[in-house]
Amino acid sequence: MSFSILEIILSVFFAALLVTVIFRQLHLPVILGYLIVGALVGPHAFKLVPDSQYIKDLAEFGIVLLMFTVGLEFSLPKLFALRFPVIVIGGSQVILTILISALIGQWLGMTSLTAIVVGCIIAMSSTAIALKQLQDQLELYTPHGLNAIGVLLFQDLAVIPIIILIPSLAGGNIQHSLTYILLWALLKGVVAILLIFTVGRWLLRPLFHLISRTRAVELFTLGVLMVTLTSAWLTHTLGLSFALGAFLAGIMLAETEFRHQIEIEIRPFRDILLGLFFITIGMLTDVSTWHLTWIWIVLMLVALIPGKMLLVALVSRLAGSDTKTAVRSGLVLAQGSEFGFAILTLALSHDLFPADYGQVILAALLLSIAIAPVIIYFNKRIASVLVPQSRREKAKLVKLEAENTPKELKHHVIICGFGRVGQHLAYILDKMQFPFVGIDIDAQLVRYATLAGTPMLYGDPAHPEILHAAGIDHARVLVISFNDLNSTLKILSMVKHSHPQLPILVRCRDNTELRALKEYGPAEIIAELFEASITMSDHLLNLLNIAPNKITELLADLRNKDYDILQKIFPSSYEKSGLSSESQGLLTPIIIPAGALGVDRKIQDLNLAILGIEVVAIRRGQEKIVKPRGNLKLKANDIIILYGTRYNIEKAEKIILQGE
Repeated sequence: MSFSILEIILSVFFAALLVTVIFRQLHLPVILGYLIVGALVGPHAFKLVPDSQYIKDLAEFGIVLLMFTVGLEFSLPKLFALRFPVIVIGGSQVILTILISALIGQWLGMTSLTAIVVGCIIAMSSTAIALKQLQDQLELYTPHGLNAIGVLLFQDLAVIPIIILIPSLAGGNIQHSLTYILLWALLKGVVAILLIFTVGRWLLRPLFHLISRTRAVELFTLGVLMVTLTSAWLTHTLGLSFALGAFLAGIMLAETEFRHQIEIEIRPFRDILLGLFFITIGMLTDVSTWHLTWIWIVLMLVALIPGKMLLVALVSRLAGSDTKTAVRSGLVLAQGSEFGFAILTLALSHDLFPADYGQVILAALLLSIAIAPVIIYFNKRIASVLVPQSRREKAKLVKLEAENTPKELKHHVIICGFGRVGQHLAYILDKMQFPFVGIDIDAQLVRYATLAGTPMLYGDPAHPEILHAAGIDHARVLVISFNDLNSTLKILSMVKHSHPQLPILVRCRDNTELRALKEYGPAEIIAELFEASITMSDHLLNLLNIAPNKITELLADLRNKDYDILQKIFPSSYEKSGLSSESQGLLTPIIIPAGALGVDRKIQDLNLAILGIEVVAIRRGQEKIVKPRGNLKLKANDIIILYGTRYNIEKAEKIILQGE
């Protein structure tokens, strides 16, 4: 049965959607679900999806986008700081793994070349699994996370000469010396880095500033994808990997004010394509042959998981890491790699070992990748069992974790919108030495504020990931200081469900917005329309020498009652339509003549409340009765002051004058 590319993609995406929902509900690593689904729907099981090259090519971009987002987490100084784990731990791990595998392979009767290639496959760990799991678990900046990143970076770089060398080794004659091949690969890497960073410095930052001024989200997303894929294409054209170019592009943009917004825009594409990648890996599985070679599969699996874990832990410990960090580093890297599949495919295509060997290696790689998410997820517990800690070591670890936690993102204020009001609030907080972070989508404003030393994030504050990046989990107060009702309601809706106990201070313009905001129950709503009156009242009462505690009590009462009395004003003939619209409440006095049917009737008998009408006061001669009781009878020549919409007041007037 033939499948069109659209049918193949739809089938795979449907399977990915299904497994994501199920595994999220079961609190299991989703990557494991992708692998299982791939094995079930692939050509070796139910054959629902053929082994299509289209899917493999599309899925490869999941790794590209992953490496781009990893690059966003690092600036050049941070990358330079990782030179020790990259060169020392990563280099030692790869070289020792290849040497040990070569010795064991020869002892088992393999040729030297076959044993070396198997060692190269075992040496690689999955960047996609390790980094994604570390990101999801917020362990990317921990000591074992940084060790893992350093080793993975070296492995990704080591893949390049390995892939270059295998075809030459397979031919039996090397046209160029090994030194020449490695130097040529290094030269191409340097050229790629120089090109990407030169273009980035002179073109990309101005480009994103230009895009940000349009405030078009789709244009921003398109720009991010263009940068990522162009960098990947450049390194691939030079004979290097797609992933290396994407990683360099991420580093290039890591120190810009756009970093968080870029990560948000690229993440949906990354997660979708990564899921697709793991499904394609699962599709390679042919379980029907495993019973014939299970002993060799187990031996290979031992080399990949406990063997590599012990080697990485030993190298990390000798490099200066404490024992527990070394063990956790080994657990994170104890699996096969997507690059291992690439090396295996290349070796099989050049007949470096029989197809039976290939199936054994493939099975072990798949099993290790299937187990890896669980091992990484529980790496802390496993390490605690393997390496029990003393009280002193535990205290040292707690102190280290506290130092690695950004201090500016704890018990702070988040200011959404950094216009005039937001900056005024920031000034007050700064004077009080209270920590805060501002969020705004105006790139120029963010750049200027950042240069001035103000903690800022560029991005849309209505996006949950931007709020997460601003440390909403540890915030003291959230302030929404801009005049965009839709965005404000969106933020309130999200925060109401995710952080219901977080105090929120909201700015609005008038009582129309005030009513809309009250539905979401924020702690404090400040309406500009009324605050100007309250401020003037405050000054006036002070000029009249009213006691400060009385002033405070009065103004607090006005605010606590949602400016109720301030909303009730008489309409002006010059008033803008906003206050005289059909849905807007207003005060209206109605004179009750002697012949009106409402005379001598109790207020409660008129049933005005059904119309949403409030009787604010009754003026009777020189007397003014504020908030009259329902059993008060109306008299001729009373002036009744009603509050409600224009339409309902007209109906109430008819009831008072003519009866129901």
